[in-house]
Amino acid sequence: MTQSHSAPLKGALFMVLAGVCFAIANAITYVITASPDFGGLGFKPQSDTFWQYAIATAFSLPFVVRHGLGALKTRRPVLHIIRVLLSALGVQAFVMSLSAGTPIWQVIALVMTSPIFVLIGAAVLLREQVSPPRWIAAGIGLLGATIVSGLWTTGVTAGMVYPVAAAVLWAGSSLMTKVLTRTETAPSITLWLLLLLTPINAGLSVHAGFELPTAPIWLWLLAGGVVMMAAQYLLTWSYAAADAAFVQPFDDLKLISNILIYGLWFGYWPEGNIWGGVALILCGSMYLLYSGRRSDTAAAVTA
Repeated sequence: MTQSHSAPLKGALFMVLAGVCFAIANAITYVITASPDFGGLGFKPQSDTFWQYAIATAFSLPFVVRHGLGALKTRRPVLHIIRVLLSALGVQAFVMSLSAGTPIWQVIALVMTSPIFVLIGAAVLLREQVSPPRWIAAGIGLLGATIVSGLWTTGVTAGMVYPVAAAVLWAGSSLMTKVLTRTETAPSITLWLLLLLTPINAGLSVHAGFELPTAPIWLWLLAGGVVMMAAQYLLTWSYAAADAAFVQPFDDLKLISNILIYGLWFGYWPEGNIWGGVALILCGSMYLLYSGRRSDTAAAVTA
């Protein structure tokens, strides 16, 4: 398989691994921020976000030393700032939804409406060709996410606003990431994100009432910071390897990771038709992979 044919699969793999890392980070965030009534430590969500990303930035400093300040050289500072603002607001909305004690797979299911916004943005703003299989895969994933979220039985509640807002904001951040990968390196994009997120999150944390971690929370924050750094690098490599429209539906698979980690960690598993929604999400991603391999084969034969 040539590099051009393997790149989309590599992008999909990076996206799946990023989803696993984000799932672990989500479980850690739940432990830190959820109310003691829900088995958490009750730490303020805004402070948790600040400390986790500050720690992730600190662990990234060896990359700056290795590559020098040249790793931060950029021709598009405005795009970096816009991307970071969208990402920061998305993180705040997401953490607020977790701190409410909502089952994590329901939060993730609503966040997974993000691929639809990414596909629309990729087609309209980035002028990427979005094939029918990609729309079909995203639609199947969206249907599965709707089933998992329980929208059909509970209706729209106030607690659902936060994850949907996070989905829209992160879709915008993902599109900015794809634009930046055309001219910037993965270390540069990730370092800009972490360095700019720290002061922004600091301001949001101060506004909400800055809180210092206790010793047990420090341990969780350190673990979360390392995992978050890995997730951000994997996400950037994914968008650098393949089109945003292709890799984004594979982000749906992070629901599987969240269910497994949440179930094994907290002993709380989905019930009933939720598993049907999970199956639909998995089928959508597998259909996308199958259609992508067929397209690559057809292109090779034509060449």
